[in-house]
Amino acid sequence: MSSIIRHAFKRSAIYFARYGKGSSICCKYQHMRRFTAAPLTQFSEEEQMIKDNVARFSKEKIAPYVRQMEETRVVPDDLLKSITELGWFGYRIPVEYGGVGGSLFSFLLLAEEVSKVDLTFTAIFGYQNTLAIPILTKYGSEEQKQKYLPKLAQGMFASVCLSEPGSGSDAFSLQTRAVRDGDDYIINGNKLWITNADLAGVFLVMANAAPEKGYKGITCFIVDAGTPGLSVTRKEEKLGMHLASNCPVTMENVRVPSSNIVGDIGSGYKMMAHALIDGRIGVALMTVGGAQGVLDYAIRYAMERKQFGKRLFDFQAMQHQMAKASVEIEAARLLGYNAARLLDENKHCIREASMAKYYATEVANQVSLQGIKWLGALGYMKSMPVEKFFRDMIAGTIYEGTSNIQLNTIAACIKAEHR
Repeated sequence: MSSIIRHAFKRSAIYFARYGKGSSICCKYQHMRRFTAAPLTQFSEEEQMIKDNVARFSKEKIAPYVRQMEETRVVPDDLLKSITELGWFGYRIPVEYGGVGGSLFSFLLLAEEVSKVDLTFTAIFGYQNTLAIPILTKYGSEEQKQKYLPKLAQGMFASVCLSEPGSGSDAFSLQTRAVRDGDDYIINGNKLWITNADLAGVFLVMANAAPEKGYKGITCFIVDAGTPGLSVTRKEEKLGMHLASNCPVTMENVRVPSSNIVGDIGSGYKMMAHALIDGRIGVALMTVGGAQGVLDYAIRYAMERKQFGKRLFDFQAMQHQMAKASVEIEAARLLGYNAARLLDENKHCIREASMAKYYATEVANQVSLQGIKWLGALGYMKSMPVEKFFRDMIAGTIYEGTSNIQLNTIAACIKAEHR
């Protein structure tokens, strides 16, 4: 036994000589500790200013119109003009093309604050900042960028046409075809649920130009609004998200020049896969903002409403429910912030984006439903904002990939890591 103890002490002596206080390795690690990464919620001066200014603008300029926009499904001209002048439509467009040149992370700080007031309003300018603009910026030719990005920065809407009657979650099984005809392509097909299609000045249409190659034939085509054969037939009637339209888009012998191809023939599936990472992180933080808006409203209500001689918030059961919701929202926020930071650094973040989107949208649905319960009968009334948040929030679990698709993606990443 004594020999075992002596051996143990000897090994300990060697360890402390190598790694103990005063050793060269210890000093090296102490030096490295001074350069640890900043917390996810620590913002730069510019980021904090964006967050504060947008929060103030949302409360003063957007909040008074929320109910009106829900009923009319139209953004007032003065409000649309204001956000265009602020650069929200072209926030992620490089400065040389008339945009702000902002990062995804700073844009989502903006979107999160707006969503605390009205989640649907965020979709008006947020959709193209997380889908159309990244596609054109990353894959578009210089001629395409010069032609379209300045217009988008000035408030022109762009719609990305991917989903079809037979290809929702299985997006790459799309049936829209593009057939070469001289220097042009003829596009035929039907798209569904296309966001802002009734307002769009330009469409990014995913069509298969080489069906024999399967999904590797999918190609992105720029189609201008008003091109003969392209029609937006109607606005879909939905449970929520009323301000943001979703429409079928039909293409019957739509002729576009080959110069309207974004990237290369067959690169459409790659660009959509990359763009959907942006989109999923965007949906995550927009719904985080909505969930926070519900919780903030419910807390104010619980602090004022009295039953059985005391405020609702003074009941321990209410405190526990709101504390739990606060934890879940913060966890969702951090998942989103982490994914956005990774993407801005051009880091691989497929798993992180799906985790953020899955968790944030599920939490937002739970919190918004709980918000109705916290307010009781008032929460069920259209005069209160919570029921609208609830209806709007449900869509987050569906678009940019359903919750089950996010779980599939996460599982595929886990499988790849443990081969």
